Amino acid sequence: MTCSAILAYVIRGLRPLLRGSTYAGALFAYCGALASLPLLPVALVPALLWPSAPEGVQIVLVLSLWAALIGAVGLSRVSRRVLVACAGRALRVPLPEPVTPRARPAGPSGTASSSAASGSDRLRTPLWLVLHAALGWSAMLLTAVLTVAGVALPGNWLGSQARMTLFGRSLRVTDGWDSWAAALGCLLLAATVCVLVSSALRRLAPRLLGPSAAERLALAAERELRLAERNRLAHELHDSIGHTLTATTIQAAVAGQVLAADPPAARAALRSIEESSRAALEDLDHVLGLLREEERAADTAPTRTLADLPELLDRLRHAGAVVEPRLTGGLAQVQGTLSRAAYRILQEGLTNALRHGAGGPIEVRVAAAPDVLELSVVNRTGARTGMDAGAFPTSGHGLPGLAERVRLLHGEFEAGPHGPRHWRLAVRLPVRLPA
Repeated sequence: MTCSAILAYVIRGLRPLLRGSTYAGALFAYCGALASLPLLPVALVPALLWPSAPEGVQIVLVLSLWAALIGAVGLSRVSRRVLVACAGRALRVPLPEPVTPRARPAGPSGTASSSAASGSDRLRTPLWLVLHAALGWSAMLLTAVLTVAGVALPGNWLGSQARMTLFGRSLRVTDGWDSWAAALGCLLLAATVCVLVSSALRRLAPRLLGPSAAERLALAAERELRLAERNRLAHELHDSIGHTLTATTIQAAVAGQVLAADPPAARAALRSIEESSRAALEDLDHVLGLLREEERAADTAPTRTLADLPELLDRLRHAGAVVEPRLTGGLAQVQGTLSRAAYRILQEGLTNALRHGAGGPIEVRVAAAPDVLELSVVNRTGARTGMDAGAFPTSGHGLPGLAERVRLLHGEFEAGPHGPRHWRLAVRLPVRLPA
C-alpha cells in the first residue's frame, strides 16, 4: 500500500472527528442523559425500601425502574412531537412531523384494524428515550474519564507521578514522551466515542422516531388531499380567470374598433371590462387565500351558481357576442355543488365558443328536470374575422378538465362537431347521485 493510500485512509478516519455535527450529536446525547436525572430519585425507592437486598439486585431494580420511568414519558403524543422536532434539528435527520393516523373501518373480528399497529408503534418512542439516555450516560462517563486522563497524563513529563484507577485496576504511565502519547490517545478515544454515539443516534432516529406504517399512510392521504385541492383550484382558475380574460380581450378589441365611430359603445365595452376584471380579482383572491391557508378564504369564496348565469350572459353580450339562451325547468331548485359545477361548465363552454368560434350566435341551453340537468353550448366553427388566430393561446386542459369534473359528478360528457359548421358541448348531470 502506497503512502498516498495510507494518508487517504488516515484523512478519511479523522474527518468525522473534525465535524461540528459530531459533537452536536454528542451534546444531544448528554442532554438526554441529564434530562433523565430527575427520575433517578424515584427509581432509588426500591433500594431504600429493601436495604438488606444484595447489591447486584438493588442495582438491577433501580436501573429497571429508572428505564421504565424514562420509557413512560415517551407514551405521550406531545413527548413524541417534541422528541421528533429536537432530534431532527440536533442530529440533522429529516423527520416529518408526526400525524394522527385515521381509524380504519372495523375488520371481520369487530375491532379496528389499525389498533394493533398503533399499539406496537407506541413502544418505539419509549425505546428511543431509554436508548438515548443509556447512550448519553455511557458517552458522558467515557468522554469525561478519557478527557481528564488526556489532560492529566502529560504531567509525568514534568516529573510528577500519575496513576489512574478504574474498576479496581491501576494504570501508571512512565515519565517522558510516553505520557504525551497516552494523553493524545485518550483524547482521540474521547472524540471517537462522540463519533460513535452520534452515528448510533442518527441511525436509530429514523427507525424509532420516523413515521410508522400507519403514519406513512396518513401522510400519503394528506398529500393526496392537498393534490386534489390544488387540482380543484387549478380548475377554478382555468374556468373563471380564463373566461374573464377571454371576454376582456374581445371587449378591448371591440372598444378599439368603435372608439372613434361610436364612443357610447366604446364606453360600454370599457365598463364591461372593469366589471369582468373585478370578478377576476375576486376569484384570484379566493384561490390565493386558499393556497396561503388564510382564515378569511371562506369569507371571500365566490359561490357563483346557475342563478348568476344571466350576469354571465350579459358580460358576453357586452363583449359583442350574440347569445341565444334557452332556459327551461326550475333552475332555482338546482342547489349546492351541482349548481356551482353547472355554472363552471357553461362558463368554460362559452369561453371556448368565444376563443375558437367563428362568430355568429351562441346557443346556450339549460334544462332542469327532477332527475337530470342538461347543459349544452353550440357555436359556429370556421375562421374568426377581426381577430388574430393566435390571440387566445390555450393550454389544452379545458375539455379534459371538464370531462373529469363531469365524471366526478357521475354525468355524461360529449364535445365535438355538430353538423358541418357547428361545435357542440353537451353535458348530462344526475340531480341525485347514485348510491
